[in-house]
Amino acid sequence: MKALNIGMLMIALAIGIQGNPAVAQSGESEAVENAESKDVPAALNFTMKSLDGEDIKLSDYQGKVILVVNVASKCGLTPQYEGLQELFSNHAKDGLVVLGFPCDQFRNQEFATDGEIKQFCSTKYGVEFPMFSKVKVNGDDQCGLYKYLTNLDLKPVGKGNISWNFEKFLIARDGQVVARFSPRTSPQDEELIKAIKEELAKSTDN
Repeated sequence: MKALNIGMLMIALAIGIQGNPAVAQSGESEAVENAESKDVPAALNFTMKSLDGEDIKLSDYQGKVILVVNVASKCGLTPQYEGLQELFSNHAKDGLVVLGFPCDQFRNQEFATDGEIKQFCSTKYGVEFPMFSKVKVNGDDQCGLYKYLTNLDLKPVGKGNISWNFEKFLIARDGQVVARFSPRTSPQDEELIKAIKEELAKSTDN
């Protein structure tokens, strides 16, 4: 009789655990919580890997003006790293952060490993802004961040697939994505700088 009672108790506990999301696997629970978070803007509701392999929540940058750029180390536009670093150096104190997301989808113009990317960026261009592990920005394996960004109809580029390395998304301090610039829009472009300064000014005023 005791064995029967213990068996029934174990079954009841199993049913209770499966039906209670609070005791589901921790990864699933966290994913649901992040997806339903009302305090984190959709564009920042992602966790990405840094070049050092650390999990970085993009929500950590909430409150800053963010320039998201898909980068590559062996592209004709790679010298934009210098301008991106200059932007970061000049305006970090005002609340700007540049986030670099390496991608190898455009004629295989990125290094094979994150270590090689890190060494190249630091030694060749003195990059100090946050850099992340390689991602897919288009296609079936497109990462969640870029799936969200490319579905937004933004000026001046519009919506749709990333066209090449060094496309740029500007995110306001409140987490709203406010602009998208083409790969050939250099970091020194007047329109880009104007948009960044406008967002920084709004942030200061708020």
